[in-house]
Amino acid sequence: MPNAYLILLLAVFAETVGTTALQASQQFTRLWPSVLVVVGYGLAFYLMALTLKVMPVGIVYAIWSGMGIVLIALIGLVVFGQKLDFPAIAGLGLIIGGILIIHLFSKTAAH
Repeated sequence: MPNAYLILLLAVFAETVGTTALQASQQFTRLWPSVLVVVGYGLAFYLMALTLKVMPVGIVYAIWSGMGIVLIALIGLVVFGQKLDFPAIAGLGLIIGGILIIHLFSKTAAH
């Protein structure tokens, strides 16, 4: 896996932590989860910007947002007890499929 993909995965992880903390911050009424939101998103955007040196913005954003959506949906299910119905699961499957198509077949993605 090229360095750009590793950095992008770290950006996804940071964004996922920030979004999870956003839920836990209870609309920014809790200090430490609120701080984690700012740090998580700041780190995520910094890391994502690093990948833009070698990958096109459309590909970076598609992978970053798609993986983030899937991970947050899973965290919502496991941590916050938010249920997923069949259309939600099918949509998440399509997102995963799109990410795989980009990664495996796109000539514009850094390999």
